[in-house]
Amino acid sequence: MKTVKDLLQDKSSNVWSIPPKAKVFDALKFMSEKQIGALMVQDEKGQTAGIMSERDYARKVILLGKTSKETAVEEIMTPIDQMFYIKPENTVEECMVLMTVKHIRHLPVCHEGKLLGLISIGDAVKSIISEKDELIEQLSNYIAGKYM
Repeated sequence: MKTVKDLLQDKSSNVWSIPPKAKVFDALKFMSEKQIGALMVQDEKGQTAGIMSERDYARKVILLGKTSKETAVEEIMTPIDQMFYIKPENTVEECMVLMTVKHIRHLPVCHEGKLLGLISIGDAVKSIISEKDELIEQLSNYIAGKYM
C-alpha cells in the first residue's frame, strides 16, 4: 500500500506559493500558468498562512460580487488553523478518505510543522489506479501460469 511519502517522491518537488497580500487575480494567473488548482499561501519568512484554491475564488469572490484584481488572497484563503493536512506516513487511501469526507481537492503534506508538498485528488486517484493495474497484471499472470 503506497504512502503519501511514496506519492510525493513520484511528483515534482515544487510547492507553488503566493504571499497573503497578493491579489487574487495574480494568484489565478499563476495557477493557470502552472496548470494547478491550488496554491499554498506563505508569508515572507516562508511560513504557511493557508491555502487558496479555485473553489475559494468561485465561492468567495465571484459569488460575493468582489473583484479578483482588488481582493487580497488572505481575504479568501483557508487559514492554516482551518486547513486539513496529511502526514507522509499516511496511506494514499487515507488521503482519499479525508478528501472525500471533507469535500476538498488539495491536501498539504506536513511533518513536524514543515510543509513537504501538496497532494491533489488527481494525484491520489492516479496512484490508486496504478496500484490496482499492477495487481490486475500480477493476478492475470498468475492465472495464465506465467509464474510456473
